[in-house]
Amino acid sequence: MSAGAGFAVRAARPGDAPAIVDFNHRLALETERKELDRATLAKGVDAILRDPRLGRYLVAVAGERVVGQLAVTEEWSDWRNGSIWWLQSVYVDAAWRGRGVFRRLLGEVAVLARETGAIGLRLYVERHNESAQATYARSGFHDAGYAVMERIPL
Repeated sequence: MSAGAGFAVRAARPGDAPAIVDFNHRLALETERKELDRATLAKGVDAILRDPRLGRYLVAVAGERVVGQLAVTEEWSDWRNGSIWWLQSVYVDAAWRGRGVFRRLLGEVAVLARETGAIGLRLYVERHNESAQATYARSGFHDAGYAVMERIPL
């Protein structure tokens, strides 16, 4: 994948799992003040790394150290007759923020999405996370006019 600016972006590997679990844990604490169970996180990350039908992770690495990540899952849109890629678990280590890590991760995802025929990208962001919303807006995302609702657990 791409390199430059002191880091490279590539597909995640099984050895990246501990860093991805840690980043997901930090993400939940920073954005929603949620303490997630690390064992559950580890199983969820492992599932994606083992089964590409569930999704994929891209990571930004400086040397061997993971400094940023994002996950992608797919949604089929019957209205648009195409696949929409959802960005999830977006996290950049605090020491690497403002250095283009998210921009490069997003650029790689956009290339991959176009190559596979996906028609668009979506993400959800915590309502009060204005910093993330501003970052996403600068990257071309806009409010889609939908409220995300859930029923978890079933």
